[in-house]
Amino acid sequence: MIHYHLSYQNPLTHFVDIKITVKNNQQQELYLQLPAWRPGRYELQHFAQKLQAATATANGESIAIEKTTKDRWKVQAGSANEIEISYSFFARQMDAGGSWLDEQQLYLNPINCLMAVEGREQEPCQLALQLPEEWQIACGLPEAEKHTLAAASFDELADSPFIASGNLKRQSFEVAGNTFHIWIQGDCQPDWEKLKHDFKGFTQEQLEVFGDFPVQEYHYLNEILPYRFYHGVEHSHSTVITLGPGELLMTPSVYKEFVGVSSHELFHTWNIKKIRPKEMLPYNFAQENYFRTGYVAEGITTYYGDYMLARSGFFTAEAYFEELNTSLQRYFADYSRHNLSVADSSFDLWLDGYKPGIPDRKVSIYIKGALTALLLDLQLRKATGNKASMDAVMRQLWERFGKKNIGYTAQDYAQLVNEVAGQSFEAYFAKYINGTENIEPALDEALHYVGCSLIENQNPLIYESKYGFKISSEGSIKVTAIAPGSPASELLSIDDELIALNGRKLEHNLQQLLALEPQEVELALFREKQLRVVRLEQNGKNFYSKCTVQKCQDASEEEKTNFKLWLKQEF
Repeated sequence: MIHYHLSYQNPLTHFVDIKITVKNNQQQELYLQLPAWRPGRYELQHFAQKLQAATATANGESIAIEKTTKDRWKVQAGSANEIEISYSFFARQMDAGGSWLDEQQLYLNPINCLMAVEGREQEPCQLALQLPEEWQIACGLPEAEKHTLAAASFDELADSPFIASGNLKRQSFEVAGNTFHIWIQGDCQPDWEKLKHDFKGFTQEQLEVFGDFPVQEYHYLNEILPYRFYHGVEHSHSTVITLGPGELLMTPSVYKEFVGVSSHELFHTWNIKKIRPKEMLPYNFAQENYFRTGYVAEGITTYYGDYMLARSGFFTAEAYFEELNTSLQRYFADYSRHNLSVADSSFDLWLDGYKPGIPDRKVSIYIKGALTALLLDLQLRKATGNKASMDAVMRQLWERFGKKNIGYTAQDYAQLVNEVAGQSFEAYFAKYINGTENIEPALDEALHYVGCSLIENQNPLIYESKYGFKISSEGSIKVTAIAPGSPASELLSIDDELIALNGRKLEHNLQQLLALEPQEVELALFREKQLRVVRLEQNGKNFYSKCTVQKCQDASEEEKTNFKLWLKQEF
């Protein structure tokens, strides 16, 4: 067994002191690996940047410890049977994947700061926490004794965040024999009965998709913050959600986010924590784990997160369409959809998947992944006369891969879709998953099966729709994006600072001035501190269109029936 011990001296420094005790050592040179990334965010995060003063001792004497890579250490153990490694970790990152220490709490993601002992990762671990006696611990791991967590392996320990505090609040509920705990750390006034009712609703819908739940107990670890925030990360037995502001928790806008992210993260308990790409079984925490199926892991989960809220009745059909429309607006917000497929964008998560990047380079696996999942769901329903849907695909992924701890490949997923459909869906994968063909015509056709349509509307912002450029909404008026083939593409550049239109100073009044339909559009601007003047002319094309999902007024009775089978709501 590997023993970890956490303590701290002054919480206001945010340093957590960590001690690793390795007993029954058989290695003369002992290697330790700190994870370089965490599941749920597929980029290297270099947690070793936050470690301080690593030392090692054996038999009460210091022994040599040195780095062999940026996050791997070698300890000269010699013949020592027991070794202790000590270091400190700076815990001051308050998001769902970080860690935080202050006088009120210790919130920790072990993957941020605990080293694995190479060759002994599959041994049981214990994590002893030196905490105030009255503090509780919210965690998916059991307590072997007070303030001591037990894990079956390093992977399980690394995947088990916790919140330790004297101010934790908890309510629990059961669905199909499984217990779900909602923990809250932070200043807020939750309506517990409403919370439990709504959480039960989407939980029951998700269980209906898969048939059973991977774990007996599940923990929602909620950090409710006094400022605007939104983030969630999935784990095998839990999720961490950071959300705020706390005083607005039960208001419609924030509460919708709270329930929405909770539904999304719960779906991940199956889809990615158990139904996992072959490339990530097991995880290699020391380097990138490239995979091309992010549209399954994140895209389908994004689709189902909101879809389950419609099926459970939390969302009306109209409210659900608002969420779909938001996704559509984000999808059409740039022209990257023409340049990189969602499969290639999955692979490139490790390169720049979480950064704005250069203009029009990549699509979001979350957004395009969700839209292609919607398309596939509706196409499957149409192809099988409502006998099968994405539910059947997800159930089979769970039964064949997740339950058996077998990783799936992109080919496995495509073959399973063909099997569920009873026909080839090769064109779907070639065009919309591995290719960059426009999704709009196919999505519009698929929506008609449930009495709806995809409506393309002109962008009301004239500088976007007619001239093809976007501007910053705060501070100075700078060009932030330019549509390829637009009038702006010939004359404007990213970061141009616009200062006047036809001699009139611009003070966030560009839309109003263009709405006057001036005969000429002469823009004065600064480019690299140099004054320039350009004249824009419309070219008859529209850019940055707005697309929305709407019900068809002439929907047939059959289409209305299909709609009800899809959303579990009357048309």
